[in-house]
Amino acid sequence: MNGFVFDTAHLLAGSLVLVSFMMLYQDRLYALLNVFALHALVLALSVAWQAYVQDAPHLYVTAAIALVFKAIVIPVALHRIIRRLGIHREIETAVGVGLTMLAGIGLVALSMAVMLQVTPEADPLAREDLAFALSVLLLGLLMMVSRRNAVSQVVGFMSLENGLVLAATGARGMPLVVEISVTFSILIAFIVIGIFLFRIRERFDTVDVGALDDFRGDQR
Repeated sequence: MNGFVFDTAHLLAGSLVLVSFMMLYQDRLYALLNVFALHALVLALSVAWQAYVQDAPHLYVTAAIALVFKAIVIPVALHRIIRRLGIHREIETAVGVGLTMLAGIGLVALSMAVMLQVTPEADPLAREDLAFALSVLLLGLLMMVSRRNAVSQVVGFMSLENGLVLAATGARGMPLVVEISVTFSILIAFIVIGIFLFRIRERFDTVDVGALDDFRGDQR
């Protein structure tokens, strides 16, 4: 049973890293949002499994929040924002997809090497989850710096937060009130980001952050 528990947790956390790579590979916004919904679904399954393994019922609430808000509400809302803004469906990249994927592989290897070195005495299940969580976090950061479209950067930010949730649950969880507070903070940030996207699109007729930087340079 212990081997089955470990293998299942390993599979779910590893799948989250794989889906992060799938997001890095996407070059269209709608496909990116669909993959992000899958990312949130895998996170919900991973957290629910940790709730079972740790006998921590409050983690089921975390899994439900990830499923409802991150896998359904936020992707649907972003789909509607894209349609209303009339954003071009292709994602502008600052770095080629090939180089981005190679950088992602390097970040995952770095995460594994660092986390397994600094937690030699930790529980094996927690060590693996923390290593995968750090990988997801760094891949989210990579998406934010390698994409020029503001919407894709929002998705990168959300996937980064998924990595933080995986780390918190893998390290024997965190208090439910903290999880709910973090979730609502993310939702508030999402609402603010949505408002800014509408304002940016209205003012500059684009959500390409490269174009916004060029405009700022012209103003100087």
